[in-house]
Amino acid sequence: MRLLRKLTIGLGLAAGLTIGAWQSLLALDRAYPPPLDQPPAVSREVIDRNGALLRAFAAPDGRWRLTVDLDTIDPALIDMLVTYEDRRFWDHHGVDPFAVLRAAGQLVTHGRIVSGGSTITMQLARLLEPREERSMGAKLRQALRALQIERRLSKREILERYLTLAPYGGNLEGVRSASLAWFGREPRGLGVGEQALLVALPQSPESRRPDRHHDRAVAARDRVLARMVEAGLLEAPEAARAKGDLVPSRRRALPALAAHATHCMQRDTPDATRMQLTLDAGVQSGLEAVAREAAVRLGPKLSVAMIMADAGTGEIIGDVGSAAFFDNQRAGWIDMTRVPRSPGSTLKPFIYALAFEEGLVAQETIIEDRPADFAGYRPKNFDMHYQGDVPVRQALQMSLNVPAIRLLDAVGPARLVGRFRQAGVSVQLPRGEKPGLAIGLGGAGLTLRDLVQLYTALANRGRAAVLTEVPQDSPILTGMMEPQAVWQIGDMLSGVMPPEGAPDLRLAYKTGTSYGHRDAWSIGYDGRHVLGVWVGRADGGSVPGLSGFASAAPILFEGFKRSGVGQIQLPPAPAGALRQNRADLPVTLRRFTSALDTTPKVSEAAPQIIFPPEGARMALDAASGEPLALSLKLQGGRAPFRWLANGKPLEGIVRRRTASWTPDGAGFSTLTVIDAAGRAASVNVFAE
Repeated sequence: MRLLRKLTIGLGLAAGLTIGAWQSLLALDRAYPPPLDQPPAVSREVIDRNGALLRAFAAPDGRWRLTVDLDTIDPALIDMLVTYEDRRFWDHHGVDPFAVLRAAGQLVTHGRIVSGGSTITMQLARLLEPREERSMGAKLRQALRALQIERRLSKREILERYLTLAPYGGNLEGVRSASLAWFGREPRGLGVGEQALLVALPQSPESRRPDRHHDRAVAARDRVLARMVEAGLLEAPEAARAKGDLVPSRRRALPALAAHATHCMQRDTPDATRMQLTLDAGVQSGLEAVAREAAVRLGPKLSVAMIMADAGTGEIIGDVGSAAFFDNQRAGWIDMTRVPRSPGSTLKPFIYALAFEEGLVAQETIIEDRPADFAGYRPKNFDMHYQGDVPVRQALQMSLNVPAIRLLDAVGPARLVGRFRQAGVSVQLPRGEKPGLAIGLGGAGLTLRDLVQLYTALANRGRAAVLTEVPQDSPILTGMMEPQAVWQIGDMLSGVMPPEGAPDLRLAYKTGTSYGHRDAWSIGYDGRHVLGVWVGRADGGSVPGLSGFASAAPILFEGFKRSGVGQIQLPPAPAGALRQNRADLPVTLRRFTSALDTTPKVSEAAPQIIFPPEGARMALDAASGEPLALSLKLQGGRAPFRWLANGKPLEGIVRRRTASWTPDGAGFSTLTVIDAAGRAASVNVFAE
């Protein structure tokens, strides 16, 4: 009985001491928790619509430390890491006693450290509380911290934190930073050899840096591969093939796409570590390459800006603020998509659309392209030449100025500006000025973003979409134009001749050049996407030879091609929209007339035939007795001209003031010429 009593007392004391020790450990654990709530600051990331990294910003300590989500890591890489670093990771509670015993035995047997007993959790503890000392006391602290960490985090969370903080050489921390820096892509879908290198580097990141100690990096990778074969994770032939893969010898720059957009995003959301834009990394990369190459061709100080948007949602999928963000010569830090500039002729399609809505014109309606005076405003064409009477379709495709102003005068500039405002765009006018006819030729301030937003209406059956770079729950769409009028504009603009050498794409597009050759524009669209291009100097300086068709249009077509969006066909004609021949048009639509045309102002003198003179006599050919060809000349009148002989029209309508005519035979003939204003002149001649 006495022995039993002593045993009971002993067991009680032992249990008390155990409980006391456990409670003490718990108290210490609560008093000195591991620094899990304040881990090292990570790099801020801006991702695209699909989660791809657009740009990362270094952490405050200057290190690239990208957050890791285990779902984005190839499971084969995780298996290789655990097999190499901590084979019993999934089973132990922070400290692996078998690994400790093995390391101690190797130390005694070999007299030196052959392998460490650190687990992945212990390594995480060291990364969270880095210390220079390497002693048994430090190891003990890491072991205790590992036990604490395992009580608080799941195995998945431990791996994510380790793969975020593990060193990979220089200022690279974390497997994502390393994968992007050494291989140029995220750590999913890496080759076996690439995975092995990422497993090997954290053990000795500086001495194995591939850019500085390439041979050591190769050897370390090969050791990992050999270990995987021993562990049965890899077949020997697969490991041999992986050993033949090249190890990179230089470090790549981390992604830095959409410099202007990502800079604004990180500035406007200072507390977020992961921000998303509607941009598409593939589209963005293609457009930036096109802009860089174009700027080099165009010459120094010239920059290029581009915006590509989904016309149905308003989401911006490509945003190039300048050709090169860090190019001081081109003032690359200025986001030229947001700077108001003169839009040149890019607003003309909306003038024509209003005229179609009002039933003033059809595509084959004849409209005059001649010098005109609109209450003191005298627009001139870009090439200083005039085409006379032209169909509306041709007037828009050739971007003739006078016909556009004729139509704007008829529909009213205030109404045009009102439609812009309806689409969420406000034009900038000089203070105190009301909208005038000059708006039609670029006499207002608009940004590239504004123009692309307006053009979404042309690509989206008349509904304009408010542009956004931040994902929204639903698009903001506003009715701007009637679908039938918008289809007519797209049908005409899709017939504009592409630039020489441009990719074979069927786009509806318009170009524009501002006054003084300061800005060149080109904006085009297919059935879904709108791409706007601006070319010029950031300081607004004049650039001789700069024009929308020659400078900006080639960039537009190349941008569409290399964006990779895939061309969508323009939508079919809606009900009530059709293209008619001029002969099938109602009489009122065959020629556009306005108040300007009903006034008696005629700047040219009436036509007058100066050769042959009235009553001239023509000699027959002496040999054949047939009449000879007669040269006809006139002065005055308004081109084009129609010649008639004895009431029968001669072939063709001519713009020149000379023609040729051969009489049918001897006798009297009456020659008549009619100009574009309907004025006529006649002479009588006699062949003998």
